[in-house]
Amino acid sequence: MARAVSIERTGGPEVIAWVDLNLPDPGPGEVRMRHTAVGLNFIDIYHRSGVYPLKLPSGLGTEAVGVIEALGEGVSGVAVGDRVGTFGPALGAYATARNVSAAALLPLPDDVDDTTAAALLLKGCTTEFLVERCAKVQAGQTVLVHAAAGGVGHLLVGWLKAIGATVIGTVGSAEKAAQATGAGADHVILHKSEDVAARVREITGGAGVPVVFDGIGMATWDISLASAAARGLIVSYGNAGGRVTGVDIGSLATKGSLFVTRPTLFHYYATPEERAAGTARLFEMLRNGAIVPEIGQTYPLEDVADAHRALEAGETRGATVLTV
Repeated sequence: MARAVSIERTGGPEVIAWVDLNLPDPGPGEVRMRHTAVGLNFIDIYHRSGVYPLKLPSGLGTEAVGVIEALGEGVSGVAVGDRVGTFGPALGAYATARNVSAAALLPLPDDVDDTTAAALLLKGCTTEFLVERCAKVQAGQTVLVHAAAGGVGHLLVGWLKAIGATVIGTVGSAEKAAQATGAGADHVILHKSEDVAARVREITGGAGVPVVFDGIGMATWDISLASAAARGLIVSYGNAGGRVTGVDIGSLATKGSLFVTRPTLFHYYATPEERAAGTARLFEMLRNGAIVPEIGQTYPLEDVADAHRALEAGETRGATVLTV
């Protein structure tokens, strides 16, 4: 028996419903995975709310850590009892156990515990590809990170500092400013009381920044445009403040021949080789202290609807882990 979330319609947290399941034996290429910890991510809200359309009914959640309990036909490279993680793309992580494709599994090293892994896999791998393979940030560059105390934001700050970048972070409160500074931000801007673009120009001697990491979306789009240096890159990787729509492409020319990308994790973790290299780099940065998986709060998995409400309201800090 297993318990899992199933949604019949999209909407607010009230659409989250729990069902009891009799899991079949894993099919060819699958394993049965018993979950021990589940990661909460903003993409889960996009799925639940309908921002990213789903075929309904649907499970929710992409990121989970646990133990393999059974192997399907043709599975190799893992064994019953192995500790593994996954961040999708298949949904269904909000469950006590499930059958999952063996190809989606990431072996976990012994020195990374389950809670840390659940807090880090998706956000950490997102950070890895954004910095190193999407923006290709170089030592000595000055970079703007919106929501610098958030789940991905504080990892971006630490990673960027470790590779030699200067980091400007935006946050919404003095408490979050302290968190961003603690993660390594060189300059922190309170976006509710300061003109972010003007401060960025002041810090950079009028030049602007060559890279902007924007996980907010529409609410910060104009700020990102106004903060970027000539021929700079805006990496728009999230929609927490609404989807960026109705963009006049000519504005990229008037703001300095800017580049914009809207990357997705799974396009950068598309092959086994990319997945292995990306996760190896993530665990390397964890071990050397460049990033710290700040777990701001935990919720029992059964209380995931309350966790969604808190995340949407901006009441969480760092990562949220759901305990099974």
